[in-house]
Amino acid sequence: MADSAAALAKVDREHQIHSLHHPIESNDAVIYSSGSGIFLRDVEGKEYIDGLSGLWNVNVGHGRAELADAAAEQMKKLAYFSGYAGSSTIPSIELAQRLIEISPGMAAVFFTSGGAEANESAFKTARYYWRVQGKPEKVKIISRIHGYHGVTLQAMSATGIAAYWKMFEPRAPGFLHIQACYPYRYRGAKPGETIGQAAARELEETILREGADTVAAFIGEPIPGAGGVIYPTNDYWPLVRKVCTRNNVLLIADEIITGFGRTGQWWGFDHWQVRADIVSFAKGITSGYVPLGGILITPQIKEAIDSVEPGSRWMHGYTNSGHPTCCAVALKNIEILQREGLLENSARMGKVLLTALKDTFSGHPHAGDIRGGMGLLAAVEFVEDRPTRKNFAAEKRIGGKLQAEMRKRGVVTRTRPAAGDDPAPGDEVLFAPPLIITEGEIHRMVGVLRAAVKAVLGE
Repeated sequence: MADSAAALAKVDREHQIHSLHHPIESNDAVIYSSGSGIFLRDVEGKEYIDGLSGLWNVNVGHGRAELADAAAEQMKKLAYFSGYAGSSTIPSIELAQRLIEISPGMAAVFFTSGGAEANESAFKTARYYWRVQGKPEKVKIISRIHGYHGVTLQAMSATGIAAYWKMFEPRAPGFLHIQACYPYRYRGAKPGETIGQAAARELEETILREGADTVAAFIGEPIPGAGGVIYPTNDYWPLVRKVCTRNNVLLIADEIITGFGRTGQWWGFDHWQVRADIVSFAKGITSGYVPLGGILITPQIKEAIDSVEPGSRWMHGYTNSGHPTCCAVALKNIEILQREGLLENSARMGKVLLTALKDTFSGHPHAGDIRGGMGLLAAVEFVEDRPTRKNFAAEKRIGGKLQAEMRKRGVVTRTRPAAGDDPAPGDEVLFAPPLIITEGEIHRMVGVLRAAVKAVLGE
């Protein structure tokens, strides 16, 4: 195949459909050819800091030969065999045991190929659980505006970002959305309420309005990622846990972004000592080197699955569930995270990143909100007017321009465009670099954002 950038781009435009596809995005697409540590290199030789860990997932960094070796070693022994009932493999057994060790309160694991499959599995498992309990009417799923849970039909219906729905309606029935605990934009708090109290109250009011006997589960990311890296108040998740328990509703933690050290702990919920009933995971479990995801479930849900007659079995599965090669890579990845102290580095560098962002942008007239501090997960939300939180008009494409200016200066990350006026988010720049990043590299990355902001918005 021709290997010039222009020739590759031509073939790409003609023959590949990308995620979130539109051909306009192919006009200036970057074609990456290699990576090492926190850095990427394109086919023309230009180097970039990977400010989003690929897609929130390359936690241990690029070019880790140990992970390639783990895959190759397992492939030589047994690359694949079905993980359906009645058969298993050594890596999937060992990985399941390791996950239970780092997941207090969980009893069993089901493996998928990725995050959307994990959430699909979580929704089906919640419905299955209640049916086993003799409550088949408990089918509704409550999720949150700005939450992202995938784009398969059920996962898309749970995702609270309307742009993903527009061309695929109607959504699956039985999915409801409430406000996230978004301190900068939340609307409806009563006098004397914290934002966390108000958001938890909104959840309970929704459950009661719908009827608790119809609601199967509430799903939320500990810190929403793709929807804008939205940090909740510290009282929010403990209150949500109480609401779910009080109303007999399962709590699903979508830890697909926040798991495996991203927040400086194994799981995002660990920051609040909250235990979910089902945990969805993917991304960082293999640092993106091979596809893998899954769900963790409590002893109560495991007992429900195990207690039925064969004719009522949990009829759910995927070809690649428990894929031995992927599980072998995950085991080595978890070993690296622990051996190199990357959870601890994530916690330390997350504070450095937040401090650098605040030192740089706190006085900027267009920096509306600066979020971060729990590991390497941060955002700056830019607005046209700070006092009123008025957003830039969508046609100004501020987020896209910031992204382009950063890429020009050697940093690749994600931006989100403004989605209307307050309480809709402004133009956001999101950061989730590999957990191996150093303090100097963080300052270099923030310096690039500073230069990009100056180019687009001025001093």
